[in-house]
Amino acid sequence: MKMAKEKKTVSDEAIYDAKTLGTPRMLVLGVQHLFAMFGATVLVPILTGLSVSATLLFAGLATLFMHLVTKRKVPVFLGSSFAFLGGYFAVVASGAEVGLSQSESLPYACVGVACAGLLYLVLSLICKAFGSKNVMRFFPPVVTGPIIIAIGLILAPSAINNCSSNWWIALLAIVVVIVCNIWGKGMIKIVPILMGVLVSYIVAAVCGQVDFSGVKEAAWIGIPFQMKDTVFSLFGASNFNPGLLVSSIIMIVPIAFATMMEHVGDISAIGGTIEKNLIEDPGLHRTLIGDGVGTTIAALFGAPANTTYGENTGVLVLTKVYDPKVVRIAAYFAVVLSFCPKFAALIAAMPTATIGGVSIILYGMISAVGVRNMVENHTDFQKSRNVIVAAVILGLALGINFSGLLGADITTAGNNATGAITFMIGNMKIALSGLAVASIVGIILNAILPGKREEYMPNEENSGSLGKF
Repeated sequence: MKMAKEKKTVSDEAIYDAKTLGTPRMLVLGVQHLFAMFGATVLVPILTGLSVSATLLFAGLATLFMHLVTKRKVPVFLGSSFAFLGGYFAVVASGAEVGLSQSESLPYACVGVACAGLLYLVLSLICKAFGSKNVMRFFPPVVTGPIIIAIGLILAPSAINNCSSNWWIALLAIVVVIVCNIWGKGMIKIVPILMGVLVSYIVAAVCGQVDFSGVKEAAWIGIPFQMKDTVFSLFGASNFNPGLLVSSIIMIVPIAFATMMEHVGDISAIGGTIEKNLIEDPGLHRTLIGDGVGTTIAALFGAPANTTYGENTGVLVLTKVYDPKVVRIAAYFAVVLSFCPKFAALIAAMPTATIGGVSIILYGMISAVGVRNMVENHTDFQKSRNVIVAAVILGLALGINFSGLLGADITTAGNNATGAITFMIGNMKIALSGLAVASIVGIILNAILPGKREEYMPNEENSGSLGKF
């Protein structure tokens, strides 16, 4: 009986240690979590043209909301998702066809992302009503895996285009990321993307290839977002395009099917780390609400979609401090930084080659996560139905996206010129991206083809990440 009282789990000891660290050490741990998510989180707005400041603000606020809705039991940080990059690029391409600039097209993409966030709430209600396992069987790895693979492959050309501005700077970023990830120790191993960005950025600055004029002109304190960049700017706009709005929703919402499955894997991974079943308590429906609402609110104000960050799970493993309060401290720091335009300008001045270098690895790893998703869930490709589902998804996603007959421009492929299936509904022109078509067809095929369907079996190993490594 005495031994039973003295027995503690790893998480019990970790939480106890965190509470005895004191304010200074807690602040340091919070900063560490901030740096863990920083490299990948700010890269998304840089790639898409969204606001860096708004990204930091709503990453912090979304994290705090997640902790509130999960009863402060889940030590998770929400940062930018790379999964929706292809959606942003496709919408910008469609906007260009109707005479809209990138800044004018991005609010339409944000509407699509906001709707994708609402899909999380629908899944949350269904999980609460019918049980998580019954819902997940309609979205097995044989469907989500190829979708994730296609996301990475579609994005890859843009990374090469960015690298071409200065291959030496790009290669330096790649080498630093690899060295830190493979041979790095402690925190260096946790933040390889950040290290690759910093080293490459500094070398480029020393070589005179960085324009800091914008940093000098930027104010120290300012509002993180402008109303013209938000979804609300579409209301009453003289050049409002309803067809582009509908197309954006149809193109982007299906991506949520893949990111929601990753959400399940990430929450399972965090639970495995702290030795608690977070799927049951506080419940998957609560974590889905936190992620979904965070994404929707962020999108409405011109920030990227949010997602659970694997790097921060790595920090939990490294420090053995699992107190969610430490992650909330990181969220507070992110909010404070968002009110510094000079800091955002410093990020915006990052060389294109640096972005390209780290993007080659990030985009490739997105596809690798899709492969890992299927391998770790033991997807059986001896079954013809599984081969057909995966083949159709990949064929449609890549074929439509890079088809010159459907609008893709091979001279700029991977940036804004992507193919899409277009049709008219009344006076509205609707465009379906390859990823949207592939996702819809893949889900339907998996549901109607004869044979036993694969099931999604989340565990602490299959957490992957669309946009955080």
